[in-house]
Amino acid sequence: MSFVATVLTLYPEMFPGPLGISLAARAREEGKWSLDTVQIRDFAADRHRTVDDTPAGGGAGMVLRADVLAAAIDHAQAAHPQNPIIALTPRGAPLTQARIRALAQGPGVTLLCGRFEGFDERIFAARPIEQVSVGDIVLSGGEPAALMLLDACIRLLPGVMGAASSGAEESFENGLLEYPHYTRPASWEGREIPEVLRSGDHAKIAAWRKQRAEDDTRLRRPDLWERHVGVRDQSASGARRETKEMGQ
Repeated sequence: MSFVATVLTLYPEMFPGPLGISLAARAREEGKWSLDTVQIRDFAADRHRTVDDTPAGGGAGMVLRADVLAAAIDHAQAAHPQNPIIALTPRGAPLTQARIRALAQGPGVTLLCGRFEGFDERIFAARPIEQVSVGDIVLSGGEPAALMLLDACIRLLPGVMGAASSGAEESFENGLLEYPHYTRPASWEGREIPEVLRSGDHAKIAAWRKQRAEDDTRLRRPDLWERHVGVRDQSASGARRETKEMGQ
């Protein structure tokens, strides 16, 4: 079954963008995923095709209208009712690799791209929309974030990456940053590839990679490390309880 991506946007010409080259492009040509863009402006009711208005209570910028957004969302839902609807917004929950994996295992996704000051808040009460943020940054619109989310999903679709295990040890897949990589030449500008990686001892290599992943995560991303340690300790406690109960 093909993964169906629908993007609701004021700038459909931004798609497929980088998804039109390399692995994503080939996967699309092979029918592993499809892309449909919906111009939000097409659902405006007035002759000027107005999609936004001034903020209630005053303030700078413009806000996307709930009535126009709802009409565009309803159109997309009618075509793919099984697909979750995700709005890209800095007010959303952080996007995680776990959420990406779950999306990639489903039938597809409908992405709502904001512009200006964002969305009329009532749209989230009126429609089943998940709000997602790709980071603590502010973009000019949701389109770059949508491209990022789709790229992350597409590479996990069956048959897209060359080897089934290609993504298994990458950053965030197991709660850690990925270990560092090296390749030829063995010596470059006086810097050597670590000896263990040239040893041919697969057990030692695996242990080194695990240790480096843990060390780098602890130093570079203490937030990830704390979460990883918490999950690990919780799992260990559960295993100990199970062993004790079996012994009884």
